[in-house]
Amino acid sequence: MTKTIQTAVVGVTGYAGAELARLLLRHPRLQSAPPVFAGRVDEKDAARGGIPLSEIHPQLADSNGSGNLKLEPFSWELLASRGVEVLFLATPHEQSREWAPEALARGLRVIDLSGAWRLVDAANRAVYAFEDDGSELAAATQAQAVYGLPELHRARIAGARLIANPGCYATSIILPLRPLVAAGLVDLARGIVADAKSGVSGAGKAPTARTHFMYAADNLSAYGAFTHRHTGELLEQIGIDASEIIFTPHLLPIPRGILATLYVHFHEPQTRDSIAEVYHDFFSVSPMVRLFDKALPQIQYSVRTNYADIGFQLAADGRRVVIVSCLDNLLKGASGQAVQNLNVMLGWPEAEGLE
Repeated sequence: MTKTIQTAVVGVTGYAGAELARLLLRHPRLQSAPPVFAGRVDEKDAARGGIPLSEIHPQLADSNGSGNLKLEPFSWELLASRGVEVLFLATPHEQSREWAPEALARGLRVIDLSGAWRLVDAANRAVYAFEDDGSELAAATQAQAVYGLPELHRARIAGARLIANPGCYATSIILPLRPLVAAGLVDLARGIVADAKSGVSGAGKAPTARTHFMYAADNLSAYGAFTHRHTGELLEQIGIDASEIIFTPHLLPIPRGILATLYVHFHEPQTRDSIAEVYHDFFSVSPMVRLFDKALPQIQYSVRTNYADIGFQLAADGRRVVIVSCLDNLLKGASGQAVQNLNVMLGWPEAEGLE
């Protein structure tokens, strides 16, 4: 057992922040050092030392006193006084752009759940319209960022100081497509169609007209065709051009979960065994990926777990395949992946605290 690491979470009030708190509070390696929770606290609550976690997320109260931990006013001095070594940012993209460079300068290691540092190509980053893009500090910070998908970048994550946690849609599409594209099987000239559907929590906690109950219930809607901000992640991590994929996200009338259906053409006819071998070889050391050899994945199998489930059906001609990928957008698509990255970063078993 290695020494205890002190973590801190900024952004615990959101859906992903709540799941991150739950996982860290129950992580077997962190039992003697619960996370420091910091964020925006008004003067009234600051006067009583912060807001009890049980008031923000009553479900986190337990017999170990977790609910008595407090959300304290954020300051760099607070993190230093508590000996924080790893900082989780479950914050808006713009906030992470400001705080990640400062955290690195102060010697902290950062796991950022936002999209602030995911994209290497400036053309792909343009969708975020970051005001500091192109600055010397932003370029230096981006150069340190590692895309936090352990199944692809395990070795780099182990030595990283800044991990850019992937987007939820991106994770559900990159994992099933990267092995086939990397193996040279996919006929990219025929194009890939990625039809993905997510529960309402993927839009975040702040209510909008689109996530309002009267809009989302008994409904299924498409949005962000050709413009979704996760598209750049697909291009960079799968290794394809924008002309080679059509990605359309949809809003499901359920709280959480993603199901992605992918339509792919092969250069040459394949067999079920040949495709399965590619997947099994690629994910042979990836404990958080489950491969379905017979049935297709469903959201109900992966929701509230950190597993990414992948299955496929091959056409009779062997040239076309339908791949189905499922995961929980708040876990493998966000907080669970962040903890998985923590495990890899610190040399702990990758699935510890997640199974």
